[in-house]
Amino acid sequence: MNALYGTTHRQLQDEYGTRHLADRLAAMAHAVFEPPERAFIEAATMLFLSTVDAQGQPTVSYKGGAPGFVRFSGASELVFPSYDGNGMFLSLGNVAATARVGLLFIDFARPHRLRVHGLARLSREADDLALYPGADCVVRVEAHEIFINCGRYIHDGAKLSRHLPDTQGRQPFPAWKRINVFADALPRGDAERVEAAGGTVGIEEYAGEAGPEGVIAPGSPRRSR
Repeated sequence: MNALYGTTHRQLQDEYGTRHLADRLAAMAHAVFEPPERAFIEAATMLFLSTVDAQGQPTVSYKGGAPGFVRFSGASELVFPSYDGNGMFLSLGNVAATARVGLLFIDFARPHRLRVHGLARLSREADDLALYPGADCVVRVEAHEIFINCGRYIHDGAKLSRHLPDTQGRQPFPAWKRINVFADALPRGDAERVEAAGGTVGIEEYAGEAGPEGVIAPGSPRRSR
């Protein structure tokens, strides 16, 4: 059984014909942060932290800071501060109880998101607290799975994502499904739409989901992501 998927995941994947695509995406998950991922996280001003308590009840919280408030202490480990809050200590208590966490980083300006699964621990060591004046403690996360998610439903401020289905259920075809690494893993209907859109493209031609096509035309300047 894939580490990311259990029986219920497989049942839904088979129902919707996405098992091969799900396997391809799972195979791309990794435990060491790649340079673009490190740069993305180091520039982040927020993250969403999901934790689970000893009874299996999950919760999610927002953590914010200046760019660079999330730092790297190893190839697979990142750290961030916990500042004074409402005193419930739901997230930190959950970390102390079960250690299991999920992190979600989102860039709303250039739709992009990155997910991290791992194990966390709390630190109140002087060296760690010195990194973050005013922090109650520091959270250290050892990443087990790092993977990028499609950003097409991320809203740009007050402007809704253009990928939301309209009243007739119509929506733009996601450009990421045209990337050649997914070509042999797509469900039949998606594979046909890729051909109708002009075929597959290389990863270097993928420009994200914000623009009307999501693919860089030959000779066009690359847009940063």
